[in-house]
Amino acid sequence: MWKTARNVTITYTPLPTLVHGQPQLDDLVAYQPLTSDKRKTIAGVDTCSKDGHGAWDWRGKGWLKIASSRWEVLGWGTLEGSGVQSGDAEGSEKGWVVTYFAKSIFSPAGIDVYTRGDRLEEAMLERINEGLVAVEDEGFQRLVETMFEVKRD
Repeated sequence: MWKTARNVTITYTPLPTLVHGQPQLDDLVAYQPLTSDKRKTIAGVDTCSKDGHGAWDWRGKGWLKIASSRWEVLGWGTLEGSGVQSGDAEGSEKGWVVTYFAKSIFSPAGIDVYTRGDRLEEAMLERINEGLVAVEDEGFQRLVETMFEVKRD
């Protein structure tokens, strides 16, 4: 989906209400098409899955209410020496997270590496990739092979 986009940002904001005892996040994705300066958005709500394994169920807002997807956190951390411990919810400017997302009506399944702040250094990206390549699942490896960097201005 992001091959034709740039400057993608994702903002998660905790929502005050629970659904069936599960926390929810407001999920706002903003991006620019490669050929335009116009900023577009995709809004949805994530509900923590009851299975307790880092999975979330996304549902679009507005006309996107028909769309849904499941995503889950595969790994996360911070750059060593950043002064923030892995799992620290307070904002680290050097944090990262790896997610898997299931196929939806708009996109195929895939794997994303998100960063907070600047682009991760090549050494950290290589360490993350080594971890992904170590997963012994053929379908997962096909997803790893399709990963690409989203353009940023």
